[in-house]
Amino acid sequence: MTHSLDPGTANGIAQARFAIVGSGWRAEFFARLARLMPERFAVTAVVSRGEERRADVARAWGVPTAPTIAAAFELELPDFVVVAVPWAVSPGVIRELVAWDVPVLAETPPAPDLAGLRALWADVGQSGLVQVAEHSPFMPAHAARLAALRLGLVGEVTSVQISSTHQYHAVAVIRAMLGVGVGVGGDAGAGSSGVGFGVVDVSARTFTAPLVDPITRAGWTSDDTARDATTTIATLDFGDGRSGLYDFTDNQWHNPLRTNRIVVRGSRGELVDDRIVRLTGDRTVVESHLVRRQAGIEQNLDGFDLDHLSVDGQVLYRNVFQGARLADDDLAVAALLAGTAAWVAGGPAPYPLAQGCQDHLLGLAIGTAARTGVSVRTHVEAWAH
Repeated sequence: MTHSLDPGTANGIAQARFAIVGSGWRAEFFARLARLMPERFAVTAVVSRGEERRADVARAWGVPTAPTIAAAFELELPDFVVVAVPWAVSPGVIRELVAWDVPVLAETPPAPDLAGLRALWADVGQSGLVQVAEHSPFMPAHAARLAALRLGLVGEVTSVQISSTHQYHAVAVIRAMLGVGVGVGGDAGAGSSGVGFGVVDVSARTFTAPLVDPITRAGWTSDDTARDATTTIATLDFGDGRSGLYDFTDNQWHNPLRTNRIVVRGSRGELVDDRIVRLTGDRTVVESHLVRRQAGIEQNLDGFDLDHLSVDGQVLYRNVFQGARLADDDLAVAALLAGTAAWVAGGPAPYPLAQGCQDHLLGLAIGTAARTGVSVRTHVEAWAH
């Protein structure tokens, strides 16, 4: 079976055609991006077992549907397939698609536990057909920070502290930033470094304290009652003086009372959120700021859209999806879709399965250490090689 991008192009960009296995909340992200940018992306079919659900998806998403992967391929053979199903189901779907010799972009994590990761890697790891939809390092702000680190603004990166998202997502950002200057990254800045594939020592503790939770995934709660929320704080020792600090509170993704924070420390300075302090010469410490240019504010009539992020007048990240009016999370997913399409056409891999496996391995170690109160030392796994 061979794969090729649709020969039709828009603005010089080939349209990527992909199928989706799954019809839940995360699957809709990918379908929505195709609907917003039909010149770039098209959904060939959504695979969902239930007849009623397929009818709902066809009506609401405006895409073809199929009960099985084979039936979806009878409609049209896609360039790649997005797998967005429950954790326990994902490995089986990935195996089935690899058996079809079809490129895969699998939602995180690729398997639910360590045994599942090892088994999946043993079965499909050498196929070279599986990427993971780990979008966090592709977020515009993180991509800009990675670009700043590649410029050497803080010297050799030695420590990353993050408080914004959970487990494997946070680990992906830590590893990407610690890996600057070590590995070769993709266009969007996720990186494919070797950092974190060796032995890692993980320690963690949990703390419970009252917190108002005004917003959930379902929206505003209209409830200002403070209830117990758990915060997990973990340290990751990667060796060679490199470390990560993980800090996450229940529902931090949605709760506006817990803001995002990141600290990246290097040999010549540090980056704190959007502020960079560094040594540039003898007795010369300077401060710079990552600046976000957002269109559509006040008298700017270009529509509400991210334009670019820069530091000291140098653009670090430019939004190549302008016109779609995407939130940062959607921009990250769009970058993964575009990166996967480029990979299928012979370009660099956006986020290989080995990276996703290692992220989840360390995320699981954080969970185990937090639950037991005992430090966890990871082993070098097969995907490290």
